[in-house]
Amino acid sequence: MNPKIQKTVRFLQSWVINTLAVALAVLILRGHIHCENNGVLLLAALLLGILNAFVRPVLMLIALPLLIFTLGLFTLVINALLLYFVGVLLAPQFQVDSFGYAFLGALIISVIAIALNLLTGNVRGSIRIQRGRPPGPPKPPDGGNGPVIDV
Repeated sequence: MNPKIQKTVRFLQSWVINTLAVALAVLILRGHIHCENNGVLLLAALLLGILNAFVRPVLMLIALPLLIFTLGLFTLVINALLLYFVGVLLAPQFQVDSFGYAFLGALIISVIAIALNLLTGNVRGSIRIQRGRPPGPPKPPDGGNGPVIDV
């Protein structure tokens, strides 16, 4: 497949997954995360994806000491800030009541997106599960066990 087409398909797949995750978060936290219609939901997921692509790395760099100190859990706070910011940008049609509900929404979105990405195979890295013993160290080319030193 052409690399440009493959990137486009991957982007659309990620957008659909994020849209489903945001929709489920809105459904679970209805009354606290408000969305007027499906068009606004698509726009909110797209805006969240754009913010995750461009603003999130900058925030991660700025918050690097906190990320190290909390062993990466501060990432959830960054995700919540971005979701809350999407609510501020799309204020009348898409709203998040408070930062606490943004945190819960970001947690729900993260869990659902991870699960759907694993199910669809849309992952950046690879996870390899190896059963049995790991292979031992390589043997020397002469077939011996290595140098022997007698004292």
